[in-house]
Amino acid sequence: MVYLYSLPAACLLGFGFVLQQHAAEREPLSLMLSYRLLLDLVRVPLWLAGIGCMVTGQILGAIALSHGGLAQVEPLLTTNLLFAMALARWMGDQPLGWSGWLGALALSGGVAVFILAGHPHSGQGQAGVLRQWLVIACVLGMAGILVGIARHLRLLYRPPLLAAAAGTLYGLQDALTRVSGGILGDRGITGLLVSWQPWAVLALAVVGLILVQSAFEAGPLRLSLPALTAAEPLSGIGCGIGFLHDELRTTPGALAWQVAAVAAVISGVVVLGRHPVMPSGKRRPEPPPHHPHHARHRP
Repeated sequence: MVYLYSLPAACLLGFGFVLQQHAAEREPLSLMLSYRLLLDLVRVPLWLAGIGCMVTGQILGAIALSHGGLAQVEPLLTTNLLFAMALARWMGDQPLGWSGWLGALALSGGVAVFILAGHPHSGQGQAGVLRQWLVIACVLGMAGILVGIARHLRLLYRPPLLAAAAGTLYGLQDALTRVSGGILGDRGITGLLVSWQPWAVLALAVVGLILVQSAFEAGPLRLSLPALTAAEPLSGIGCGIGFLHDELRTTPGALAWQVAAVAAVISGVVVLGRHPVMPSGKRRPEPPPHHPHHARHRP
């Protein structure tokens, strides 16, 4: 059941990211890191199609989390980059070449090796409240640091940091989604609505969405998608182990294979994300104003 839901979820997430980036790259830079960016994008059909794909993928991912642990589901979701690359290849005319196939092999092979070596599975119960909030504070603090650094850098260097911050928040969102599923099963919809976890999931989704669209707006998809794809599983697995008692095989040999697998996944993500087949992010030139005396000075 984990594979049945995780792989279609990854497919829809990958498609959604490509469609969103095609729409967001045309937005004015003055809207970066503002909720007004979402208000502007909501009127773009292509962006709405991308959001529909992403939301459906997240729902399937949530169902997958109800059948398995974060350490099992998150690596499978990284394959969204393969589907994103397939759609970008179909929309363009750039061949994959040896680097594209090598990146795909590293990503898919790394995911397979991590699952086989780590044998990830869900633990029982949750950690104490203090430990939960310490893990959450670390994740939020890391995301805040990345955004703070990005705000002080040139535009070219902002996309990977903003995307990494969004991926970090999405990993925490995945962990809290699994917690919310447990609350729903134990206490029903009433118990879920009076709990803070589902509202935190919603808040993380909105903030993450603003960060992702800002990263897509600031530069090409190849600058942001690798960081987003790599940060989410690392954050999610850390949260799963940190306060959900997810477990991995910890023998020396298994740990060595897991480290090698994570390195292969990150390498594959970087190679695929920076491949020329990904959208270039070239902006359309803005038309000159019809009335020069009403034109505003733009930086």
